[in-house]
Amino acid sequence: MTDAPAEIDGRALRNLIGNFATGITIISTMSEDAPVGFACQSFSSLSLDPPMVLFCPMKTSRSWSAIEAAGRFGVTILAEDQQDACAVFGSRNPDKFASVDWHRSPGGMPILDGELAWIDCTVENVVDGGDHHVVFGRVQAFGTGEPDKPLLFYRGQYTGIEPDKSVPAPWRADLEEFLFTAGTNDTWL
Repeated sequence: MTDAPAEIDGRALRNLIGNFATGITIISTMSEDAPVGFACQSFSSLSLDPPMVLFCPMKTSRSWSAIEAAGRFGVTILAEDQQDACAVFGSRNPDKFASVDWHRSPGGMPILDGELAWIDCTVENVVDGGDHHVVFGRVQAFGTGEPDKPLLFYRGQYTGIEPDKSVPAPWRADLEEFLFTAGTNDTWL
C-alpha cells in the first residue's frame, strides 16, 4: 500500500521554483486580422531534429484560445530593456499590441520590435499539463533581432546578466558532447 502524497503548498512550490531563472518570451498569433499574445516564462527548446520548441499556457488563457484556433504562433524572445512590454503582455489588457511597436515575421506572426530573436511555429501537439497545456511547436522559420542581453525573471522579479557576461562564452567542444549527445543513457538533454 502506498502512502497518500503530502498536501503541497502551491505558494511555497511557486517560491521554490522561482529559484530557477527563466528567459521571457511573448507568444503571439493573428486572430481575425488582429494580433494577440501573452508573456510566457515556460518556453523551451525541445528538439533540433525535427526543430521543435514548447511552451505552457494556462488553460484559461484567451490568447491561447486564439493561438490554438490559428494553429500557428510566433515567439518573441525579449531583451533586457523590454520590461514594460513584458508587463503589458502579462496583464489582462485586451489590446496588448496597442501600446508596443511590432512588426510581422516573414510567416506573418506579430513580433515585438527590439527583440533578441523571433521564431515562427506551427502547433504540432498539445497535451494536458494540470492547470496548463503543454504545447509542442514545430519551428518553421527564425531570426535574430537586436544584439542585447536577455530579459530574465528570478525570484519574482526581473533581472539581467552581469555586464561582463553579455558576450557568449567561447565554444567548448566538451560541452557539445554534453549537450547534444543522443542515444546514450548518461545525458540529461
